[in-house]
Parts: sequence; C-alpha cells; structure tokens
Amino acid sequence: MKKLVILTGAGISAESGIQTFRDADGLWEGHDVMEVASPEGYKANPTLVLDFYNKRRKQLLEVSANKAHSNLVTLENNFDVEIVTQNVDDLHERAGSSKVTHLHGELLKVRSSVNENDILEWKEDLVLGNLCKKNSQLRPHIVWFGEMVPMLEKAIEITQKADILVIIGTSMQVYPAASLIDYVKPNTPIYFIDPKPSVSINNYNNLTIIEDVASSGTNKLIELLKG
Repeated sequence: MKKLVILTGAGISAESGIQTFRDADGLWEGHDVMEVASPEGYKANPTLVLDFYNKRRKQLLEVSANKAHSNLVTLENNFDVEIVTQNVDDLHERAGSSKVTHLHGELLKVRSSVNENDILEWKEDLVLGNLCKKNSQLRPHIVWFGEMVPMLEKAIEITQKADILVIIGTSMQVYPAASLIDYVKPNTPIYFIDPKPSVSINNYNNLTIIEDVASSGTNKLIELLKG
C-alpha cells in the first residue's frame, strides 16, 4: 500500500467555520501576534493570552469536521495515509483520521509551564491558578513564535517516506513547516490544493495544482488518485 502523506493548514478547517482570528492588517482580534502567540507576550500579560486561547477553544467546540476532513479518511481505504497538520484543532481526529501529527500543538490540551511533557486534555477555560502537579501554571499546549517545534523531526521522517505528497490549505510560506516539501524523495508526485495556490509547476517536479477549496478539491484529488 502506497504511503500518502498529507500536509494541512488553516484552509482545510475554514469550511468548518474556524475563524483565523487574523485580520487583513495582520492583527489577531486587535492584537499584534507577538502579544498573544509568543513567550514574551505570555510573560507580559498572561491573562490576555489565556483569554485569547479560551475564545479559540470555545469556538472549536462549537464546530464540526467538514467534507474535506472526511475525504481524507476515505483515502485510508486505499493508501497508508499520514497527516501532518499546522492546525491546532482536532477536526482531523473527529472525522476519523487514524494518524495525525500536530506541528503547532493542540488547542484542546494544556501543559505545565515547567515540564513540556506534562500534557493534559482540556476543554474548559484556562485561567491563572490552574496548576500542574508541580504547582506551576498550566499554559496552552501551543507552539508559539520563537519556540522550538518538537514534532518537526517526526514530521520530516514522515515526509521522507511519502510515495505521494498532498498539500491542502496552506500557503507553504511559514517555516519550518514550509520546508517539509523539500524532504520528499525525488520525483514524488505532489498535489497542491488551494483556491489561491502560492506555488508554481515550474518550482517542483511532478506537481499537480488543484485550484479549489479543500472540500471540492479533495473530491477531485480522490478521482485523480483513482486514475
């Protein structure tokens, strides 16, 4: 069975109603990204940061997986499918995907501020005073700007094994996630699904661009892979 590796970004969850929280001017709900998504921002105003992620967590619990997520589950009938996602939502898992690696953390989990391996499932608001076993403040299990990406090495290993690579709903402009495309074996078929693709067929061998949103784009992908 061929190894099908799928890299996903915000575009696959947009049709579920997941807001990006990022405005046209680059602000996240009126905040500079470094205020709500960096260790420095958290240190300066932890209440603001916790509230920001509480709002995102609440929104996530109100939405459902969409057709694109379920289409990727369908592909498991014919391929060894492994998903590497930049998303912090759990919509791939809710749809039924069996192998999902989260590069940037998970919104429905929190972790100790002093032990990154002390991770808890979490669906409520997270507030100051919620402590880990070592009596340190719990924080969102999110990789913030300026922090190491612990799952990057695993993601590289997965991508290196791909017989087919599919990229859905991500500009491939944010590093280190964007570098994963460079780890596939030479001449590996690559499918890029995005309504406004940021790559060109001149840049990569065996690249097929599906200029569409994730749901209908994955419908087309299934038909192409059948052929």
